[in-house]
Amino acid sequence: MIVVVGVGADGWDGLPPLSRAAVEAADVLVGSPRQLDLVPVEAERRPWPSPLVPAIPGLFAELAGRSVVVLASGDPMLSGVGTTLVRELGADAVRVLPAPSSVSLACARLGWAVEDTPVVSLVGRPLELLHPHVHPGARLLVLGSDGGTPAAVAGLLTARGYGDSVVTALASLGGPEETITSGTAAGWGAEPPPLVLTAVECRAVRGTAPLPTTPGLPDDAYEHDGQLTKNEVRAVTLARLAPVPGQLLWDIGAGSGSIGIEWMRAHPGCRAVAVEAVAERAERIARNASRLGVPYLRVVHGSAPDVLGRLPQPDAVFVGGGATTPLLLDACWDALPPGGRMVVNAVTVQSEAVLADWQSRSGGALVRLAVQRAEPVGGFLGWKPAMPVTIWSGTR
Repeated sequence: MIVVVGVGADGWDGLPPLSRAAVEAADVLVGSPRQLDLVPVEAERRPWPSPLVPAIPGLFAELAGRSVVVLASGDPMLSGVGTTLVRELGADAVRVLPAPSSVSLACARLGWAVEDTPVVSLVGRPLELLHPHVHPGARLLVLGSDGGTPAAVAGLLTARGYGDSVVTALASLGGPEETITSGTAAGWGAEPPPLVLTAVECRAVRGTAPLPTTPGLPDDAYEHDGQLTKNEVRAVTLARLAPVPGQLLWDIGAGSGSIGIEWMRAHPGCRAVAVEAVAERAERIARNASRLGVPYLRVVHGSAPDVLGRLPQPDAVFVGGGATTPLLLDACWDALPPGGRMVVNAVTVQSEAVLADWQSRSGGALVRLAVQRAEPVGGFLGWKPAMPVTIWSGTR
């Protein structure tokens, strides 16, 4: 049994008796050099190898039969090594003795309720994951180093029109060198010491439009060349695709990537693959995904159905372009598991004919959306119709 002991910034003096006893009984201590230096115990010391994850099975196989204690920061199960060890070795092989987490300590200092405070982990992850959490009045705690520093967070907020947000850097929480530094995002200055957590109170500058996680973002939120599912149609399309946490969407003929992007914005667990045959559009999709907070959207440059065989099985499929391609709808439908959803949009007479034939063979529902927008006509307003869109949707 591997014991993982969480150590706070107060080091050895802050460990409870049970954690101290586990460390004192160890034959081998494993951890980062900083953590190993925090405990005055006579035992063999093993710094973590690099890269860490591939080395874990061999390291602990070598130490089998000896009493091993892993030293971790704070709560090892909050974006920590405890989570990694459980994933790699199994829960039965690991016992965790946590210290207070940086999240609990930060909320205690700020007077925020832990259960009401979203935590965004940027540990080894892109800064852009912060985007979906930024909206007026939101309170956030951001974990991370390198790209997730207070300065990086402040820069993202300022660029989004949230330069008035209050940014607080909480460093070395619980230790003798604890510091708390606050300022606005737009006026953020020098970086604090290491072991920092960033708290944010989001305040939008006047005129900043929030970007919700509900379907139907404004069209101008996307960089596009006209190949974009317009926001009213997008909202209906995503409602029929029914995003579910943990499920995977294929967005075929993705254009600007709006359907896959908003599928992933619906919940952090939603995943999507955008398939696009035009290289320039594929690059644009990646830029849109990063800017709108879903940098893990997978973009595949290629033609469907040719590339579909190398993709993981989807839970839902959207075909926004290429419905007239021979056998494309059959390939997408056959790829779905029972209960999988498929939605196909058509704007041309030829693609509508394909959907009519497909509905006669496969069932499902057909609906036609006609949107009109009020636009200036001289000194007045008149209705300008957009091209109607026919939507087929079905469940396998």
